[in-house]
Amino acid sequence: MDEGFLGYPRSNGTVGIRNKIVVVSSVVCVNTVVRRVAEKIDNAVAITHPYGCGQRGISFSNTFNILGGLASNPNVYGALVIGLGCENLLSSSLANRIKDSKKPVESFNVQDVQGGTINAIEKGLGICRGLDQEAREIKREFFDFSHLTLGLECGGSDSTSGITANPLVGVVSDKVVSLGGTSILPEFTEWIGTEHLLSRRAINEEVALMIKTPIKDFLERTMERGIDIRGTQPTPGNIAGGLSTIEEKSLGNIAKAGKAPIQGVINYTEKPGGKGLWLMIEPGLDVESVTGLAAAGAQVIIMTTGRGTPFGNPVTPVIKICGNPKTCDYMASNIDVDASRIITNNKSIGDISEILWKMLKDVCNGEQTSAERLGFEEDIGIWRARGL
Repeated sequence: MDEGFLGYPRSNGTVGIRNKIVVVSSVVCVNTVVRRVAEKIDNAVAITHPYGCGQRGISFSNTFNILGGLASNPNVYGALVIGLGCENLLSSSLANRIKDSKKPVESFNVQDVQGGTINAIEKGLGICRGLDQEAREIKREFFDFSHLTLGLECGGSDSTSGITANPLVGVVSDKVVSLGGTSILPEFTEWIGTEHLLSRRAINEEVALMIKTPIKDFLERTMERGIDIRGTQPTPGNIAGGLSTIEEKSLGNIAKAGKAPIQGVINYTEKPGGKGLWLMIEPGLDVESVTGLAAAGAQVIIMTTGRGTPFGNPVTPVIKICGNPKTCDYMASNIDVDASRIITNNKSIGDISEILWKMLKDVCNGEQTSAERLGFEEDIGIWRARGL
């Protein structure tokens, strides 16, 4: 099974490596109701957030598309959307967005349930028990890696990231692409200073401009407003970990994308338009970035972290890889692959890339990541673009 994995077939042609039921809040007001429903169904996860009412413009679109994208991820069998009833992000509209992925979806509003939240929770449980029973009837089948979309993320980077963990991920990303699969590199603010390197790998000049233009626009806007991005890029943790400039951080970041040609650039939450390596425009904040990758359809994410981080995602497993010996010791329970042996045990990039490749295959075949085992699966972040 070297060139494939056992996954769950979906009616829209995608393949899941998990088989979850998601309970989604359309608005912050019903987050507790959503959690109470999800926690009583073994195979269910809650997707909650602080938004859904009073938003407009890009921020409204981001919230709507994130929630719809997460619930439409191939790792999800079916969804229940619960709303309050007076918000502008309607539960029925969100349910219709999820139905586009051909998943079983139901929705209701708490204000329409006689008896309030107590009976709303019971109603939600009844719906989710039915979805869960249907999901358990789906059997895994063998699929090749052309059915996989891999997210490439880093967080808490330090001076070891760019010489250990990130290049390892690049090797694995290239292998996924060579087998007909898809990889997505987000974090466009962490391409700064390396856009000339990325643009050379674009399949044509149009894609090259799509790489260079958002960075140019971002830097011009920050300078016009007198904003100094130092302290956010690199972050205080990056600096404490030994990174001195955004260019140094960016060189490490883009190493995760290997050497494959860049097929195109997608917006936050947007799905790639084909196979191969794609870049995603989003702000480079860890949780928002991982959330965007999952909403774009990534069934699995590899995240490098020099300083360590525990969070996961409700629908997509997040594999953590670290090249810092101290972090691998102090945060051992949160790290899936120890790349620090490149520094301490004279191991090569090739040696550890084989371990990471095996870990990726095992996770695709059902093995849990550290974040899944520890129950860190409710963490999502939604990009509030331009303050709206």
